[in-house]
Amino acid sequence: MKNRKKILIANAGGAPAENVVMSLMEEGKEELIGMGSEVYDLTMSKVDRKYLIPYAKETSYKEKLIRLLNKEKPDLLHYSNDSEAYEASLIRDDILSTGTKLFIPRHEVIECCVYKEKSYAAWKKAGMKVPKTMFINNKNDLKKAFGKLANSKGEIWIRAIRGGAGKGALPTNCYEFAKLWIDRYDGWGSFTAAEVLTPQSVTFLSIWHEGELVVGQTRRRILWNFGNRTLSGITGITGAAETFTDPIVTKVSLDSILSIDKKPHGLYGVDMTYDESGFPNPTEINIARFFTTVYFFTKAGLNMPKIYKDIALYNKFPNLKKKINPLPDGLMWLRGMDRAPMLTNEKEIKESINIL
Repeated sequence: MKNRKKILIANAGGAPAENVVMSLMEEGKEELIGMGSEVYDLTMSKVDRKYLIPYAKETSYKEKLIRLLNKEKPDLLHYSNDSEAYEASLIRDDILSTGTKLFIPRHEVIECCVYKEKSYAAWKKAGMKVPKTMFINNKNDLKKAFGKLANSKGEIWIRAIRGGAGKGALPTNCYEFAKLWIDRYDGWGSFTAAEVLTPQSVTFLSIWHEGELVVGQTRRRILWNFGNRTLSGITGITGAAETFTDPIVTKVSLDSILSIDKKPHGLYGVDMTYDESGFPNPTEINIARFFTTVYFFTKAGLNMPKIYKDIALYNKFPNLKKKINPLPDGLMWLRGMDRAPMLTNEKEIKESINIL
């Protein structure tokens, strides 16, 4: 097809990007171009053309990116992780000057979501229920955290204030171990301590346009892949997830977004973890990107990457009977290494398994 519009996908080959690529390939209307900094990931991408570029924090990133944009003239640039979206947002005027579109929030919103202490402060100011948290600047702060935040088992939760997939996360009841852990990451001043929540978590993925919600869909996580191989139990790799509706989760999700951005525009994925009372506490917003398993929704009948690019490129909006949770509850997405994911439900699982 001649004169197809082009979409440039960042971090091509990585799981978040490839779920978007596969979703867009369902329609096959646009030409997909990939760029990335991991050569082996990039090699495996299903995009039409691939470009190796520096990491976003490297000084040569801007020059190489602008060169690529001028060469390919993509109509839309989409990012697949928060950190690169943040770095690109800093040079958004340079990107837009090439004629390439961005469908992302204002920079201060991206910054607030990427730096978790800022989103935490915004939620606390709005009166939302959030896990009690302290910033760890020194060893004295860490000692105070154990005194103020420890649960009945004496445990606190520590993690880096920036980065996904539970970066630097550790539940521990041992001060010395926590101190060594933060030392290992050179994390004094860039770690928090918080009360330990339950293992149950849920995410609300949403698309907004100039302050109006286009669509939002909730899924709850059933398990992390390889969670038994980490100290925290969290890997950022969802092994099983299920579509799910809960009015409380919906309200917390919308409040979390609107307390940070009064006029949301783009992609907002609210991660929530349940406390011991069964209430979902917001822990972070994955901003300006889809979560890794967005292809789950596509195969279930809600192609959010298509909706996203239709708005950005054609000003075309979906005709949905429901804006919030249009998919039926109980659809499950199972994932594992070196095998195709499976769309199923609990009934089909029970029927397929023989129990002795």
